[in-house]
Amino acid sequence: MKLYNAPPAPNPRRVRIFLAEKRIDIPRVDVDLLGGENRTAAFRALNSLGQVPVLELDDGGVITESLAICRYLEELHPDPPLFGGNPRDRARIDMWERRISNEVYVRIGNVAQHTLPFFATRRVQVAAFAEAERIVVPAKWAWLDAEMADGRRFIAGDGFTMADVTGMAASLLGEALKLEIPASLTNVRRWDERVRARPSWSA
Repeated sequence: MKLYNAPPAPNPRRVRIFLAEKRIDIPRVDVDLLGGENRTAAFRALNSLGQVPVLELDDGGVITESLAICRYLEELHPDPPLFGGNPRDRARIDMWERRISNEVYVRIGNVAQHTLPFFATRRVQVAAFAEAERIVVPAKWAWLDAEMADGRRFIAGDGFTMADVTGMAASLLGEALKLEIPASLTNVRRWDERVRARPSWSA
């Protein structure tokens, strides 16, 4: 297997964090996004959407989308179980990964896609939409802070899971866009300090 990676992008970062937590080593091919390598015919033969990450399997098959890649690797390397070890845990972790993705990560991603010069030639940018998303991000972190007031250490409970991987990517991207977690949100700030101290943060 090999992983088509792009160091600055948040979705490949999710996979790298996952790999680091699992202690899995997969050869990587860095894709030059700024140079448009992901838009070439050769890369689009791997992923017609021209997006990273892409996991190329030994038989030539490919898996795209960071969550799908992580799920596949979880099946091959079940310990530690970042998607849960039983039906109830898997459902709970799926719920929280989906929530942190939709409520926080995607919102921050929308700000990036509708403001950064990199995306100006790749999509129609709507400045008003970006501003609306920027305004709502602190409220979304506040929602998570209230949820975590029950004392849990991580997003889906007391153990680190895929929900935290997505949360880490959201925190990282938010920091880059000056959308940091508000200082008043002590529960989320403690979580953020906790995950930033993990070796996988620098994956």
